[in-house]
Formats: sequence, structure tokens, C-alpha cells
Amino acid sequence: MAKTSKSKRFAPRGLTILYEDRDLLVINKDPGVLSCHTVKRESFTAENVLTEYLKKGAPASRKQAFLVHRLDRDTSGVMLFAKSREMQQNLKNDWPATEKLYLSAVYGHPRERAGIFSSHLAENTDFRVYSIRDPEQGRFAQTEYRVIGETDTLTLVKIRLLTGRKNQIRVHFAEQGMPVVGDTKYNPRDSFSTRLCLHSKSIAFNHPFSGERFFFETEIPTVFMQLAKGFRETDWADA
Repeated sequence: MAKTSKSKRFAPRGLTILYEDRDLLVINKDPGVLSCHTVKRESFTAENVLTEYLKKGAPASRKQAFLVHRLDRDTSGVMLFAKSREMQQNLKNDWPATEKLYLSAVYGHPRERAGIFSSHLAENTDFRVYSIRDPEQGRFAQTEYRVIGETDTLTLVKIRLLTGRKNQIRVHFAEQGMPVVGDTKYNPRDSFSTRLCLHSKSIAFNHPFSGERFFFETEIPTVFMQLAKGFRETDWADA
């Protein structure tokens, strides 16, 4: 069942609340916003912003936003938060039934218009993720893609995560010689400075209390329209 309800309250900085009920929040995160704090303990994160939103200016309040899954700092799009540890755990336990679809612009063109990239991913001391041959040293990752638009130099792809690993999409496409546009971490020579062209466009999941199937979808960010003129929501839906 599609859900389009929006909070009527003030929208916190760095994100838009798409839906809210007593158990959870669904948001559209802006690029450049951390999902949660890292080892550097940054205070401006989606998790902290939502916690302050729930407290409504009452510092002593025990209300809190609980992270269910992460997006990279520079990845935009739909995210899911719980309002209690119980609901957080229920959503995590049912995560295999959750479906996330991403939109990305990548350099070059794949040999096949649809396919699956598979590898074991590891992370080095510089926090750079890479594929490794020894399965004992990495975590299995699978990324499914389908071409939905092309120009002379780049391809727009619809991506389904079959596993959820750190930087998974970015690593898999970069290692195929098709780095995500704007991804200077895995393609240091990239001069596109507008933003990382990776967007979490939709999510479908079972509500942790009612069991009802929920679906939320965000609009295509303007940058994708600019990179591939003529690309529209219908192109996404038709793929």
C-alpha cells in the first residue's frame, strides 16, 4: 500500500519528513547529511536532528529516533527511523522483506542492460571499501541493476540492493569501470562537483506494529534531470 502522509509540523533541517506515526518516521535525507555519528562524533546527523524534533524543545524528554539503516553522507533519499528500541529491532528482524531501490548516474555504459554484481567486500584502515577474493576476509554483497537512461558519456541505472553493505553500490560500479558521477572517493579524478549522483528513491517494508505493507517514493533529484535531459519519472516507472 502506498503511503504519502506528511508530517504537518516543522520540517527539521537537512531532511524532509514524509510520514510519521506513533512507531516510526520516514524521511527524505538531503545529500551531505550524516545518517548517524561516526568516530568523529559529529552532532549534525539525521538521527540527532530527528531526536531533537521528537523532544520538541524539552531536553529532559526521553523521546529518541532510532536508526534502522544507513545512507552514506553524500547519498540522498528515503530513510526509515523507529521511535523505540522495540520497533527498531522489529524492523531490523524483518529487514529481508524490505525492498530499497536506488537511482544513480554512472560514467560509461554496462555491457548488459541488466545484471547483478557480486563480490566479498572488505574495508581498509583508510575506510575505503574494496572487493576481495578471500570470502573469509570480506562480507558477501550483491547489487542488481537495470539501465533506464543513457547519454553519450553516462548511464542512469535503477538499482536494487540484494545485500546492504557500506559503499556497496559505489564500489561495485567503480570496480566495473563505471564509477558513480561525483564520487571522488572511488574516482579521485572526477571533476563533477555538484553532488554524488546516488539517490535512495523508494522503500517498501512491513509496518512493525500492524504488519501492513508500506511504500514510500521520493521525486527524482534535479541533478539527474540535468545530466540526462528528457529523463522523467515515467522512465523510472517503466524500467
